Amino acid sequence: MTNAIQTGLLAYGMSGQLFQAPFVAAHPAFEFRAVVERSRKQARQRYPGVISYDAVAELLADEAIELVIVNTPNDSHVQLARQALQAGKHVLLEKPVATSAAEVRELFELARTMNRQLLAYQNRRWDSDFQSVRQVIDSGQLGQLAEVTFRFDRHKLALHHKLFKEEPETPGSGLLFDLGPHVLDQALSLFGQPAHVRRTQGQFRPGSQVTDYFQLQLHYPQGPLVTVVGGLVIPQPLPSYVLHGTHGSYLKPRADVQEAQLNEALSPLDAAYGLEPAELAGQLTVVGADGQRQTTAVPAPKGDYMGLFEAVYQSLRHAAPYPITEEQLLWQLQALTAPDDAWELRRAE
Repeated sequence: MTNAIQTGLLAYGMSGQLFQAPFVAAHPAFEFRAVVERSRKQARQRYPGVISYDAVAELLADEAIELVIVNTPNDSHVQLARQALQAGKHVLLEKPVATSAAEVRELFELARTMNRQLLAYQNRRWDSDFQSVRQVIDSGQLGQLAEVTFRFDRHKLALHHKLFKEEPETPGSGLLFDLGPHVLDQALSLFGQPAHVRRTQGQFRPGSQVTDYFQLQLHYPQGPLVTVVGGLVIPQPLPSYVLHGTHGSYLKPRADVQEAQLNEALSPLDAAYGLEPAELAGQLTVVGADGQRQTTAVPAPKGDYMGLFEAVYQSLRHAAPYPITEEQLLWQLQALTAPDDAWELRRAE
């Protein structure tokens, strides 16, 4: 494509291999130009034309690159996004975009000063299961929402092999900054800024020194009580989305297949991509005027992270508003870091 967005990735780990490179390569408006690989040179095996730089500074010095994807460890996000912006690049920044609201403000102010765009990578807005939840809410069938819970349940007792994820002194370590931005972004995109947040954190895996369980209650004076939960000590996952309203309830398991498909090297352009199994459809129960309950299966729409890259393209080339806003990111970081009314839990020794 003429005038394609020349794009560089700062890393080619799991995030780069699964969540960024396949979409940059498949979307006609992007050109996957370069990647930073300090040791193992793997990207060219799948993308023969890509340039593999040894260091971030080399990639940032490439004048042809217009967009830099910062997909490095959490504690480096702010520093590398700052360097990329100062080098005159637009930035697509992996979650968490920062570890404090002050850092978010700093980065966006720098982007404005440099006349460049800072865009957050919150891909799970394009999950099939979350898209299903959004459609059911928009349909009005639940009536006035009273209670909403979003969960990200896992059972992973072993400490992560990447030690920086398990070090409490490392900014952005622990599950709160790993899965928290996903479920918070989904909730905030639907319900906006809460009036108050109550945060509970825990450490339950043997030997854990960082958060491996969190629960955040988001209070909306004129809306539902919204709870977002994530845990690594949950052998039997609960429904990932539970919504109760005056006219009905909706329960939906976490069913998005994109990560599994990408891990099997399925192309985002494949016809089967993003289609979740029919047996994992959500269950919508509606109470009629006569008090009778009727439960029906709700097939989910196609999940497609290409929607995020389309939004990036539209923002960079056509000045369209980007759906993940600076304001929403500030709300997210405030919820993740606010010191008031927070509880700490620890595994009994």
